[in-house]
Amino acid sequence: MAQAPTRMTATVKQVLSADSIVLRGQPKGGPPPERNLGLSGIVAPRLGRRGDSASESKKDEPFAFEAREFVRKMLVGKQVTFVVEYKVPKTSREYGTIWVGKEGDAVNVKEELVKEGLVEVRRTGMKANEEQSQLVMLEESAKAAGKGKWAEGSKEEHVRDVKWSLENARQFADRNQGKEIDGIVEFVRDACTMRVLLLPSHQYVTVMLSGVKTPTFKTPADGGSPTAEPFAEEAKYFTESRLLQRNVKVVIEGASNQNVLGTILHPAGNISEFLLREGYGHCVDWSISVVTQGREKLRLAEKFAKEKQLRLWKGFKPPKEAITITDREFTGKVVEVVNADAVVVKLADGRTKKLFLSSLRGPRSVGTSKEEDAGDEGTSERPTRIRPLYDIPYMFEAREFLRKKLIGKKVQVFIDYIKPAENSFPEKTCATVTIGGINVAEALISKGFATVIRHRQDDNQRSSKYDDLLAAESRALKNGRGLHAKKEAPIHRVADLSGDLGKARQFLPFLQRAGRSHGIVEFVASGSRLRIYLPKDTCLATFLLAGISCPKASQVTRGGQQVPSEPYGDEALAFTKGLCLQQEVEVEVDGMDRVGNFIGWLFVDGKNHSLSLVEEGLASVHFSADKSKYGTMLHNAEAGPKSRKEKIWADYEEPKAQEDTVVDDGERKVALSEVVVTEVSGPTSFWAQSVETGPKLEELLEKMREELAADPPLPGAFKPRKGDLCAAQFSDDQLWYRAVVEKVSGSNQIHILYIDFGNREETSLSKLAPLSSTYTSFPAQAKEYFLAFVAATSDEEWVSEATSALQTSVLNSNVKINVEYKVGAQEFVTVTNTEDETDVGKALVAGGLLQVEKRKERRLAKLVDEYLDAQLSAKTARKNVWQYGDISADAATEFGYSKK
Repeated sequence: MAQAPTRMTATVKQVLSADSIVLRGQPKGGPPPERNLGLSGIVAPRLGRRGDSASESKKDEPFAFEAREFVRKMLVGKQVTFVVEYKVPKTSREYGTIWVGKEGDAVNVKEELVKEGLVEVRRTGMKANEEQSQLVMLEESAKAAGKGKWAEGSKEEHVRDVKWSLENARQFADRNQGKEIDGIVEFVRDACTMRVLLLPSHQYVTVMLSGVKTPTFKTPADGGSPTAEPFAEEAKYFTESRLLQRNVKVVIEGASNQNVLGTILHPAGNISEFLLREGYGHCVDWSISVVTQGREKLRLAEKFAKEKQLRLWKGFKPPKEAITITDREFTGKVVEVVNADAVVVKLADGRTKKLFLSSLRGPRSVGTSKEEDAGDEGTSERPTRIRPLYDIPYMFEAREFLRKKLIGKKVQVFIDYIKPAENSFPEKTCATVTIGGINVAEALISKGFATVIRHRQDDNQRSSKYDDLLAAESRALKNGRGLHAKKEAPIHRVADLSGDLGKARQFLPFLQRAGRSHGIVEFVASGSRLRIYLPKDTCLATFLLAGISCPKASQVTRGGQQVPSEPYGDEALAFTKGLCLQQEVEVEVDGMDRVGNFIGWLFVDGKNHSLSLVEEGLASVHFSADKSKYGTMLHNAEAGPKSRKEKIWADYEEPKAQEDTVVDDGERKVALSEVVVTEVSGPTSFWAQSVETGPKLEELLEKMREELAADPPLPGAFKPRKGDLCAAQFSDDQLWYRAVVEKVSGSNQIHILYIDFGNREETSLSKLAPLSSTYTSFPAQAKEYFLAFVAATSDEEWVSEATSALQTSVLNSNVKINVEYKVGAQEFVTVTNTEDETDVGKALVAGGLLQVEKRKERRLAKLVDEYLDAQLSAKTARKNVWQYGDISADAATEFGYSKK
């Protein structure tokens, strides 16, 4: 009798077709042996095959795919029992029977296929035996039941429309970006590259694992047998044993040539993580950027294999940190953005720290400017000095993006690494900076304003969010943003006026006429000296604050010599830097110095910075401020720190009162000026303007009125603040005049002073309008004067009488004045009537309306005596305030008061 075939066990590696199965033995020191076993006694429909062209490709036979899938789902990855019944001598192919399941309950695969009507029983060439008879009986039952192939209907419905290749991998990836598509792994080329059948479209694609590189099989240039890199066979077996002919989900993430980049997810997990964790591969930066799921997990898996020194990482030693990092995490306020790759952060203790954004490269110059031929003699001009911020493409846009997002804001900092000083480069602290949970470097790269530095594979000195940066760069590249755009880069033609007197003179008239101009402070040299970029005028200028004297800060000369600061100079520099550096400001240009620096007023958040420095005791008022509209405010602001003896006023001593000082300066000076009195503000004070100003002023005001009539102000559009210069209407004649806001008492009530006439009134907001810069540069024409040697009584009735008398004498009249003395900024004058040469002050004293205030200066003694004689005459005649006797005697003891 013939000996019964020996039963053997194996694991099913792959199902080629319903009747052709690849079996795998147990691995021993490498990939296990394999054998291809055909199922005897049956004929399965053939699967289609890919040809060299579409016309040469063969389609499936009906039910071929269903039959293959039936066997695949039943067997792949499972341990089976099989027997080899016979071999074909010429091909050495083996045929037999396979059972799956536990002994006693094992299922014959051939019988299950015949039951479902998916295969035919071979009738010829087979020995008649019990097994063959059983198959025939099962086939007849399937035919009777109309199962599978024996069912009625069109067989074409059971033929796949297979797409063997992709026409355009890039378009396919873009169309399916981030989608999870069902698929079956049909072939494993190496551990990270496989052929996948996508369902239900039946599209074949070659998938390369995103972010992972494993050992491969290299084919020699002469076409010889492929050679395996170390661990290539083991890595391929690792992937095959887990994924080959398994149902998976493919996450489409990108394309490389005609291959698809993606992540393959098995129900047991992500194969990329398993490969890395076992040391069969390493992360690759060029494709990890497209990974949409778990980039951090890939890095952690690689790190685990490195630490355990598994396979590829055997003998690996992590590089030591060049410089030990302390205080790795902290928060701070950004005070400066350095070009596009660094920021200066102010820490909680007041120190500042310069931080470079990790793994980021800002815009770089593509080349240096070439010297151009200057003529037949072959001489060439000197190349233009490069200003990186404006001349390097996208440098300005990158800096502006960071400046608007970060300046003055609190950020979180994580120090990634510190690059030690090398050659002429200083030490660099590289960090990941976040604000509101957003990585600043990632945002900058996604806008296309910077690129990612490609580190060596073994270089651990990189951003802690390196993969996010790579992903951001991929998005910017795909969308053609910034540096990756195909269009021409923006050009910034900026005129640098600093130190160029000729250019500065050309720009000065435009800046003066512009009134307040928007600017960005690029550099602060001292408390009152700044470098400002004016976008509207596309110029860069040195700007000096008007109206103040500010101590100089310390500096280093070109020769390297350290020049110490003046007292509180460095504090003034720090104050201005903190408020102004890289902030958006407004400037009013008044004039220019002899080297081309502009002089004017700078406003930070609407506040005059000259005023801020004076209030802080870091600057004093310069005499030139008296000619400006801000002079009074500056003097008032200076009084505070002076009285408190703060900072620059620490050693300040108040001058003794004028009346306690006897001044002997020779002869009395007489310098008569003819003025017209425009307003009487009290019994001893009045406003006047030079008679020469009249025609010019009227011409100016008339022009202003015409402009306001042609373009009336919109109600509510003007919101004045204290100190603002504006146009205002007199309440009685509705004409427009120049005025300064002295007080805002309510939402609609404004106290103003008409600067050209000295009138004061409370008016409504509707009667004010903004003033064009054409009329702000023209100085105020009215000035307040005080009568010398006289004082009014405390009686309100006589104060009113004296004021009325002064109005009658001088209001709207031309008079001559002579400045006799000054108290602070106030000028005390004698007033002479031009018609009869009468001394107005002396006449009011002689009329008994004012009293004499004595002065101790010798040069004024004669004039004071004349005033005293006039007062004596009024007393004797009992005129007005003297009608009931000597009012100066009210301090006598009989009135209950005695001098001490």
